[in-house]
Amino acid sequence: MEKAIQLKVRKDLDPRQQLTVIKLKGSLISKGYTEIIHISDQDEEFHINTFETAADKSNDVQQYIAAFINAEHIEDAVSLK
Repeated sequence: MEKAIQLKVRKDLDPRQQLTVIKLKGSLISKGYTEIIHISDQDEEFHINTFETAADKSNDVQQYIAAFINAEHIEDAVSLK
């Protein structure tokens, strides 16, 4: 069974933050956590990025995302929803 993961991404990112968010999403795909990430508007300030991952990888991917966000210091730009 698949588990949906959602990221809340601020729309007004500086260039470094934009590159880092792209790096995060690319690494989620390259590590095999997902094949596609869907982007939708939440409101004027945020996008919601949604992807599905295998249920047995759900905890691993959430830990990976949290560690990535902390390591890259983009807590104000991206969060798990």
